[in-house]
Amino acid sequence: MSTKAFKDEKIAKIKENVDKAQVAIVTEYKGMTVEEITKLRRALQKDGGDYMVTKNTLAKIALKDTPYEVLTEKLTGPIAIAFGFEDPVSPAKALSKFIKETKKGTVVAAALDGKLLSAEEAKALAEIPSKEEIYAKMLGSINSPATGIVGAINAVMASLTRAVAAVRDKKAA
Repeated sequence: MSTKAFKDEKIAKIKENVDKAQVAIVTEYKGMTVEEITKLRRALQKDGGDYMVTKNTLAKIALKDTPYEVLTEKLTGPIAIAFGFEDPVSPAKALSKFIKETKKGTVVAAALDGKLLSAEEAKALAEIPSKEEIYAKMLGSINSPATGIVGAINAVMASLTRAVAAVRDKKAA
């Protein structure tokens, strides 16, 4: 494959990810092995994302005229871009967990809804509960009153049963 065709293919792949992404997080992968990058990529894919090591010039070309163009000034040095397709929190959580475990790589910046986020803001994104966690909390809140009512009815029924049993035992004696 010629160099031009390879570059065009790489740019097309980045654009494809950009088109369906909800968030893009730029990371520096300096010091990571290919095995570690693959492990991170698999973790992100499991959470509905992708991780691409790319040349800065190709990424800048692919990001042009997209909501993620704000990242172009942060594309310096050995970088990779994590994309989140299903929600913006999952890739941030996966990256944060990976960086804590391996002590390798750093978050440089992120773009969300066309806005540039600093490294600190991108790390804070990982602290936000995921959609699933929010759904679970909402369902717990909705179920809480119903559970309380069921518990109260069961307590009354148990008390009534004990009282009837006590009366029965007293008459039998």
